[in-house]
Amino acid sequence: MEADSSYNFTTGGSNITRDVVDLGTAENYVVLAKSEVSNNPTSAFTGDLGLSPAAESYFTGFSQTAATGYSTSSQVTGRMYAADMAAPTSSNLTAAVSDMETAYNDAAGRITPDFVNFADGDIGGETLMPGLYTWDSSVQISSDVIISGNDSDVWVFQISDDLTTSNAVRVNLTDGAQAENIFWQVAGAVTIGTTAHVEGFILSKTGVTLKTGASVHGRILVQTAAIFDSNVVIEPMD
Repeated sequence: MEADSSYNFTTGGSNITRDVVDLGTAENYVVLAKSEVSNNPTSAFTGDLGLSPAAESYFTGFSQTAATGYSTSSQVTGRMYAADMAAPTSSNLTAAVSDMETAYNDAAGRITPDFVNFADGDIGGETLMPGLYTWDSSVQISSDVIISGNDSDVWVFQISDDLTTSNAVRVNLTDGAQAENIFWQVAGAVTIGTTAHVEGFILSKTGVTLKTGASVHGRILVQTAAIFDSNVVIEPMD
C-alpha cells in the first residue's frame, strides 16, 4: 500500500444464531407510543401510527382528518389510530401496546452477549457484526457506523441508559444487512441528532426524540412519548 490506512472493525462474537425480536401486532405500526406523538411540521411517515392509552388529542402537529376508527394526515402515508376511536381500534391498540412491551422485555432479557460494553459506549466509526451487544451505560454514536452482515443476520443492542446520536451521523447497512433484523432496546431516552439517520427498530422505555431533519428506516416503539421535528420515518418493506 502506498499510504497508511486505518480501519475499525468489531471482533469477537460467537457462533450463536440469534432470533429476531417478535413484535407481534406492534409490527403493524411505524410509530407506536403510549402517551404522546408530537410533530413539528412538516414530517413524512410511511406506515401507520398508533397511540394508546392516550386519546387522539395527543397526536399534535398533524392536522388530521377524522374517519371511522382512524384518521388521516397529509404527512402520513397510512392511517393514524388512537385509543378513543371507534371499535375495534381501541382493542387493537391495547393488544399492540402489550406486544410492544413484551418485545421490549424479550430484547432486554436476552442473555449470553457476544459483546459487552463494546467501544466503551461510543460506537461511532465502528463496524458492527451480527450478535447480542450489551452496555451498562449510555451509548453514543459520534460518527458514522456500519452494520455489516447478511440478510438473515440479527443484531440486538441492549442499552441500560440513553442512546444519543450526534448531528448528521448515519447508521449504514452493508453486505445485505436488513433494518428489520436490527433492534435497539433502550431503557433510557433516545435522541437522534439533527439530520442524522438510524436503521432498525427502536424499542424505548423512556422516550424518543428526533431532532430537525433526522430520519429513521425502521420502527419507533416507545412506552412514553415520541417527539418529531420535520423528520422522515419509513417502515421497512417485507
